[in-house]
Amino acid sequence: QVQLVESGGGLVQPGGSLRLSCAVSGLSFSVRLMGWYRQAPGKQRELVASLSPYGTTKYVDSVKGRFTISRDSTKNTVYLQMNSLKPEDTAVYYCAVHRVGASAYDVWGQGTQVTVSS
Repeated sequence: QVQLVESGGGLVQPGGSLRLSCAVSGLSFSVRLMGWYRQAPGKQRELVASLSPYGTTKYVDSVKGRFTISRDSTKNTVYLQMNSLKPEDTAVYYCAVHRVGASAYDVWGQGTQVTVSS
């Protein structure tokens, strides 16, 4: 049974940095994409970054140059390094998997809160 567990969220000042981690266990299917979503209160869920098994990365325009998605296969962990954080980055961040054969991201972690405030 697959499980995604996010960690690393918290309170940070504008301009600061955080690294989110997503520990993956029980993976028994082929992965099309790994991704990080975020959702702020009253706003739509937004795909922030994605990573293919081949290492291809994509980012939403608002985080390009500031966020980096990466993986450590030996630790079964996906990361989201967030630099130069802005208040508008405040949201619950979710790790997600788009499985091969699925129409969308369909495996989710529980989420971790990121708050950017002075």
